[in-house]
Amino acid sequence: MAKIILTHEVSGLGAAGDIVEVKNGYARNYLLPRGFAIVWTVGGEKQVESIKAARAARAVANLEEAQALAASLKSQPVKVTVKAGSNGRLFGTVKTADIAAAVEAAGLGKVDKRNVEVSNIKSTGNYTATVRVHEDVVATVRLQVVAAAKK
Repeated sequence: MAKIILTHEVSGLGAAGDIVEVKNGYARNYLLPRGFAIVWTVGGEKQVESIKAARAARAVANLEEAQALAASLKSQPVKVTVKAGSNGRLFGTVKTADIAAAVEAAGLGKVDKRNVEVSNIKSTGNYTATVRVHEDVVATVRLQVVAAAKK
C-alpha cells in the first residue's frame, strides 16, 4: 500500500488535500502520472494546508448556493460547439474545459473543469455529464454536442 496526498478530487477516493492509502500500482500507474496525487512525505504534509485552502477558495460557498447552481444546471441542455467532419465525427474529443466554458457561456453559472466528469465523446449528439458542485451536491448536465458552422 502506498500513502499519497491527493492534489485533485478523485471520484470514490477523496478530495484534494486528503491523505489516503491506495495500492502501489494504482498510485504509480494512474494517480501520480496524471498529477492527481503526490507521494506522502513529512514535508509534503505541509502542502496539505495550502491544497485545502486552494480547494476552499474554488468551492461554492454554501449548500444553498450549490443546490441552486445544480438546479440551474439541470434546467436546460448546454450546447457545446466543436469541430466535426461531415458525418458528425469529432476532430478530437469534448474536454471538461469545453463543458465548463459552455456552461458559463450559457449563463448557468461558473463550474470548475476539475469537477466535471464526462465519458469519451467522439461524435455529435446528446450526452450527459456529471458536475460535482459541492461535496454533497452532484448535478447532471445534458449536453448537445453540435458541429461548428463551416466557413
